[in-house]
Amino acid sequence: MPTPVFLTVDTEIMWRHHVAGHDVETLFVRSFEPGGVGVSYQVGLLQRYGLKATYFVDPMPALVYGLDPFKRLIEAILTAGQEVQLHLHPNWIGAKAGDKGHGRGPSNINELTLDAQRDLLGGARDLLVAAGAPTPIAFRGGNYGANDDTLAALTDLAFQYDSSHNGAAHPWPSAITLAEGQIAPIEHQGIVEVPVSLIEDAPGRMRHFQICALSAAEMRAALDHAIDNDHAALTIVNHGFELANRNGTAPNAVHVSRFEALCTMLAERRDALPTAHFADRPLLRLGRDDRPIGASMTRRRWRQAEQLWSNLVAERVA
Repeated sequence: MPTPVFLTVDTEIMWRHHVAGHDVETLFVRSFEPGGVGVSYQVGLLQRYGLKATYFVDPMPALVYGLDPFKRLIEAILTAGQEVQLHLHPNWIGAKAGDKGHGRGPSNINELTLDAQRDLLGGARDLLVAAGAPTPIAFRGGNYGANDDTLAALTDLAFQYDSSHNGAAHPWPSAITLAEGQIAPIEHQGIVEVPVSLIEDAPGRMRHFQICALSAAEMRAALDHAIDNDHAALTIVNHGFELANRNGTAPNAVHVSRFEALCTMLAERRDALPTAHFADRPLLRLGRDDRPIGASMTRRRWRQAEQLWSNLVAERVA
C-alpha cells in the first residue's frame, strides 16, 4: 500500500526580524520570500514536480501588523494549488510594532491552560480564515510545543489532525504523551496525531526529517526505509524561510540543493510515496509500530561536513 507523504512548511513572520524593528514590507520579504527562495520559489518548484505541500501558517502577527501580509501570502499558496493549515507561536501575544520584542507571551502554547489554549486556537483559526484560508482542519504548534490539552482543545474546535509530536524535541517542548519513537499516525485524545518523521542520528538519539537537519543522502535513506517497511505515513518539515540565510537576504546553497534533491526524489517515488494534503483526508493506517531508520556513521559524518559548509560559507553570503 502506498505511504502518504505530508510535505509540510511552517510559515511565519520571524520573531528575530520583529525584534530588529523592520518595517512590514521587510518583514514580509525576509520571512516569506527571503533571498528569492521563499514561498513563491518553493510552490513553483512543487508545481513543476507535481507535488503537494501543506503550509502551516501562523496568523498571530496579524494582531500586530494587520491581515494584508497574510492575505498576500495565502493567496500565493492557494493559487499554486497548495493548502493552508494552522500554525501558532503564542509569543506574539502582547507584541507591538516597534517594541523590539519586549512585549511577548509564552514561547509554547502548552504553557497555557486548556481553556486559554482553546480560546487562542479559536482566535488564530478565525484570523487565518479572515486572511482568505479555508477553515483549517490540521494544526502544528510553534516549536512543536503542544501537549494533550492542546489536542483536547483542537478536538473541541473540530480539527481533525495535529502534527506537533516530534520525538527529537520530546519531552519538551513537544510534550504530547506519546513515545519518543512514535512516527506512525495514531488517534490520541480524540484527534489523529501525524508525528514528524525521524531518523536515528546516533544510537538512542533521534533527529527529525527537516530540510536543514538532514543531508540529501539521509533523506533518500529515510524515504527508501519508509517504502521498504511499508510505513503508514511520512511527515517532512520545511520552513518558508529555511532555504535562505539567517538574515533572509540570500539563498543558502546547501539548503536549496537539499530541497531540490528532495523534490526530485519524491517525484521519482510518487507511486510508492504520493504527497498528500490534509484536506485530501488520505486513508491512514493508525497505530502501527513503524520504526525510524537506524543510525549510520557514514551518513552522519557527511551531513556534519555539509552543515559545517552551510554554517561557515552559505550562511555568510550577503
